[in-house]
Amino acid sequence: MSRRDPRQHQDWLDQVVEPAIDPERPLCDPHHHLWQRPDSVYMLDELRADTGSGHRVTSTVFVECAAFYRDEGTPSERALGETEAVAAVAAESESVGDSDDDGGSGDTGGTGATDGAVVRGIVGFVDLTLGDAARPLLEQHLALAGGRFRGIRHAAGWDASPEVANSHTDPPRDLYARPDFRRGAALLGEMGLLCETWQYHTQLAGEEGLEGLVRATPGTTFVLDHCGGPIGIGPYAATRTTSELDRWRRGIDAVAPLPNVVCKLGGILMPRNGFGFHLRDAPPGSEEISDSIAPWIEHCLGRFGAERCLFESNFPVDRLSCSYVMLWNAFKRLIADLDDDTKDLLLRRNAERIYRLADGS
Repeated sequence: MSRRDPRQHQDWLDQVVEPAIDPERPLCDPHHHLWQRPDSVYMLDELRADTGSGHRVTSTVFVECAAFYRDEGTPSERALGETEAVAAVAAESESVGDSDDDGGSGDTGGTGATDGAVVRGIVGFVDLTLGDAARPLLEQHLALAGGRFRGIRHAAGWDASPEVANSHTDPPRDLYARPDFRRGAALLGEMGLLCETWQYHTQLAGEEGLEGLVRATPGTTFVLDHCGGPIGIGPYAATRTTSELDRWRRGIDAVAPLPNVVCKLGGILMPRNGFGFHLRDAPPGSEEISDSIAPWIEHCLGRFGAERCLFESNFPVDRLSCSYVMLWNAFKRLIADLDDDTKDLLLRRNAERIYRLADGS
C-alpha cells in the first residue's frame, strides 16, 4: 500500500521497532519540513514526536516546502508567509525546549532521547531569477525569521520524462545556466546567506548544471541536498545498477572538488529514488536501509570529505519509507567505524557550523 492515512501509516511503521543506536550522542537534523495539508499534518507536535523518539536531537533546520504561503502576491511575496509561520513554530519550540530539565535540549531521562528538538534555522524561498531585485525580499525574510533565517532553496529538479515529477517550483530545464539566476545566487553570498540546491543527478555535471553554477558563483556557499538527487523511477529505474549509478557518481565527482559546496547525506528514501520501501507490507529495518543506501552515502563522503558532509532526515517525506529512529540508526551504522570526532562532525557540528546555529545571528 503506497498511500495510507496517518494512523494506518503509524501502524505500518510500528511493525518494525529498534532501540536507538548510540542514543546519548547529540544530533542536529539540518533538513525537515513542516506543513498542514488536507491529507497530511506535520507540525511541531509531530516533529517533536519524531525527534524525541529515541535519538538525542537537540536542534533542527526547516527547509522550504511551499507551505503557509500568503494568499496574494507573486510566489516570492507569498513565500514570506512560510518564513513567518515557521518562525512562530520555532519560537514555540524554543519555549518548550527552555522548560526541559537539561537547559533547552530536552531531558534525556538517561535514555539519550530528548523531548524533541528546537527549530534553530530556516531556509526559505525567493525566486533567484529576480537577481538583484531579490534583495528586498531577502531582507523581509531576515526580519520575519527572528534571527533564524539562513538561506534560500529554489528547487531546480527537471526531467523530460512524464514519469518523473519536476520540482514544486516548476523550473525550466536550464535554470542553473540563466544569468539572472546566477546573479540571484551570487546575491545570497553577498548577504551571508546559503544557497540550498535540489536537482536531479542528471543536472549535476557540466556548464549548464550545478557544476557551472557553482564555478560561476565562488562567493556563495551551496548546500547540495539529498546526495545530489539520484532518480530511481521511470527511465532511471536502473539507477541502482552500474550505468545510472556511474552517471550519478560522475556528477558528484564534478561538483565535489569545488570548495564552496557541502553535501547533505540523506533524502534518498523518497518514492522517486526507487527503493520502493513505501510499497511493502512492512517497513525496512536499519540494517537493510544502511545496506541499500551505502553506495550513495559512502561515495559522497569519500568525495566531499567528513568536514563537508552532514546527515539529514528529510522528514516527513522520507517517513514514507521508515521511522525516524530507523533512519538515524541506519546512518549511525554507516559510520560505525569512524572515530568519535568524525561522527560528531557528520551528525552535529558541521550542521551547526554551516547553518550558524550557535551564534544567534
